[in-house]
Amino acid sequence: MAKFRKKPVVIEAEQFDPHQRPWPKGVMPYTSSGNPPYSIMTLEGRMTVTPGDWIITGIKGEKYPCKPDIFELTYEPAD
Repeated sequence: MAKFRKKPVVIEAEQFDPHQRPWPKGVMPYTSSGNPPYSIMTLEGRMTVTPGDWIITGIKGEKYPCKPDIFELTYEPAD
């Protein structure tokens, strides 16, 4: 099986805090009451967003959530 390396890409991301407004674009509560959980529409459909998740903007402008531990292992600050 062939092996591949992910191309280096600089992304935009912001960490979700439900108490801080405005929320990242696209994040909304599942219910009208505003109680957790929260969600965001992605290319794969609606995904759950929890406080502390990073909301990543992909290379084509798409949005998706990333858990903090995975974000820390995958990304580093860009200069």
